[in-house]
Amino acid sequence: MLEVRDIHVSYGPVEAIRGVSLDITPGEIVALLGANGAGKSTTLRAIAGVTPPSSGTIMFEEHALHGLSPHRATSNGLVLLPEGRELFAQMSVLDNLRIGYWTKRKDKAQYHQQIDTMMSHFPILGERKDQAAGTLSGGEQQMLAVARALMPAPRLLLVDELSLGLAPMIVNELYEILRNVNADLGTSMLIVEQFVHMALENSNRAYVLSKGEVVMSGSSAELLSDDSIIATYLGGEATGSTEPEPPRRRRRVER
Repeated sequence: MLEVRDIHVSYGPVEAIRGVSLDITPGEIVALLGANGAGKSTTLRAIAGVTPPSSGTIMFEEHALHGLSPHRATSNGLVLLPEGRELFAQMSVLDNLRIGYWTKRKDKAQYHQQIDTMMSHFPILGERKDQAAGTLSGGEQQMLAVARALMPAPRLLLVDELSLGLAPMIVNELYEILRNVNADLGTSMLIVEQFVHMALENSNRAYVLSKGEVVMSGSSAELLSDDSIIATYLGGEATGSTEPEPPRRRRRVER
């Protein structure tokens, strides 16, 4: 389904990812792991067209994504669920969901079906449908972000830091919904997640990034069982990071 070959992305003079290659087959959930600054979010943004690579190729269902804008990628069935939610805070829950469906807006019948599906997955959003997104709790906002990303019925969903700032109970609920979407609809997923065990327990395979390069890949079960891999590559590599990122505010745990 997805073939990423030898992509490079730079921020000014700093090369954030160097020669990253990965594959995803239909129906797979794949985790992309690494310490802070390893290049995980940059890789997702490159695939989605937000931060185009300077070289390399990205093929999605045998069509080249390189050079396509994010909305064109979405039209082709690939959607990025960004870190930090990026909701339209002053707009209602329902209007945020409408925006998620924008690239398929001509299919009005499917729109109503998708709204019903999202409300069944996230009943609280049905109760809050006329409420401004910015007034929702942190967990409800993340539910809305997930629902908005699923509105165009993507065949591949890129998930960036689903758990950031959320209570474990909410995170477990969101992952259960993603597993159900994967099982029921066959939606493939590439997941960046700060909690390594959570990512491995909810994926089939994983790639490990270190300083902008893929250093390891394998089945999630194998990686999960090897404590030395987690200790070596996923615990304390923030120093020497090659992926420039804006400073993050300390976030309280939200419910």
